[in-house]
Amino acid sequence: MVLSSGSAFGVTGARSSFELAPGERWYVAQTLARREAGAGAQLVAQGFAVFTPQVIKTVRHARKLRTVRAPAFPGYLFVILDLNRDRWRSVNGTFGVARMIMGEDVPMPVPAGVVETLLGYVDEAGVCRFDRDLVEGQAVRVTVGPFAQAIGELVRLDANGRVRVLLEIMGGKIPATLERSSLVAA
Repeated sequence: MVLSSGSAFGVTGARSSFELAPGERWYVAQTLARREAGAGAQLVAQGFAVFTPQVIKTVRHARKLRTVRAPAFPGYLFVILDLNRDRWRSVNGTFGVARMIMGEDVPMPVPAGVVETLLGYVDEAGVCRFDRDLVEGQAVRVTVGPFAQAIGELVRLDANGRVRVLLEIMGGKIPATLERSSLVAA
């Protein structure tokens, strides 16, 4: 997998997965505004392995709704580094990168298991699916479609990927049937 403008992953040429070798850890690089893809491409070109989690969201503009891929964590991406082996200071000088998240003059590693959990949520299309842990009765937020950002209660799940939700709209609870992928836990 190679990082492209719509991809969730970037893997360097010799690297075929995100398995960490001894001494490697995940670190966070803060990017310039809306420069995650470009910064990731520059880091991959330098030989770093980069993970930029992507989600599907609805964007409203000029009375139109569009469904787009967007970073799950706008302004941030994850980089695999071995501080004793890699030239990690070059990450700060990369086009599109504002800075590494630091702690006492060295990059701070992401707590163990965090990025691995995010990787577990990625589907075959390279999109993080945070909807897989939904249960009946919990509060949910709609992420795409005309009800984007509406909060409701999950009433029913079915095997076809459809869910029944009671949305809290205009002071009342309105039933709606939606795709499971359009919800996240609130």
